[in-house]
Amino acid sequence: MKHIISAVVENQPGVLARVVGLISGRGYNIDSLNVAPTNDPTTSRITMVVPGDDRVLEQVTKQLNKLVDVIKVHDFTGEKFTDRELMLAKVMTTAKNRSAVIELASLFNARIVCVQSKSLTVQMVGTTDEVDNMLELLRSNGILELSRSGVIAVGRLD
Repeated sequence: MKHIISAVVENQPGVLARVVGLISGRGYNIDSLNVAPTNDPTTSRITMVVPGDDRVLEQVTKQLNKLVDVIKVHDFTGEKFTDRELMLAKVMTTAKNRSAVIELASLFNARIVCVQSKSLTVQMVGTTDEVDNMLELLRSNGILELSRSGVIAVGRLD
């Protein structure tokens, strides 16, 4: 099972290293990691996807809460939340497949953000599953370069 964990932390040098070191030092993996300032410039939000069972999740959240620079830890598992991921993929194109790649991008509400003679760069924002599905369909064309932002998430009040 994959757990999405959000931690609001002090926006200070070394905080990210301490958080990642704490998790990896206990033998847990991080599948996805995103860090950015919040609406308060003195704090940042770290969003992580950590695989494991409930025991792993409990250990990670308890250890994170012990760090001085961590203000709040939230686990989205079992809750309603909205999550997104940004993907940029440079796809090899020829005269034969260029229109198919453009059509595929349109089907996924993605955008072509860079056009070159032998490639198109596709930008997509969606859930991890949606991004994975699009990438699976793009692979047959040849993905030259791929960059993914990692998951970001916010809770829902309804």
